[in-house]
Amino acid sequence: MTREAMEALVIGMQDALYRVSAAILYRPCDREDAIQECILKAIQKRDSLRDDRAAKSWIMRILINECYKILRFDMRVRPSDLLPEPEPAPDADRNVFRILFSLPDAFRLPTVLFYVEGYTVEEIGKMLRLPSGTVKSRLSRARKKMKEELTKEASEK
Repeated sequence: MTREAMEALVIGMQDALYRVSAAILYRPCDREDAIQECILKAIQKRDSLRDDRAAKSWIMRILINECYKILRFDMRVRPSDLLPEPEPAPDADRNVFRILFSLPDAFRLPTVLFYVEGYTVEEIGKMLRLPSGTVKSRLSRARKKMKEELTKEASEK
């Protein structure tokens, strides 16, 4: 893939990259750092991409790795009780965002990749290095937990 083609692909994916990073990282500045590193690595290492059709998944995997790298660094540097609360994107539904972030990490990322970004179960499995059955069960459990929260809130009103 040429540099220009990779740059065009990454520019077209900016919103998706931000949404996926928001599912992992709490602070906007960390999200931006992860996205910048992802873009840099994707452009620099584009020759290692074996199949141009898998470029979006490949870029998303780079982003996920960068996000987890930042999280690992934060855990070493900052006690977890001092980590800030997650902040929703300006156009996000705050209630859904709150419920989404109440999910365990293992359920949150597959949920965002499947329902928000539209990746298939197989693509998510490759990105997260999980069997497809595990991705399906995590999506099912996430739906169940979110439904329970929404039902609980509706009955309280």
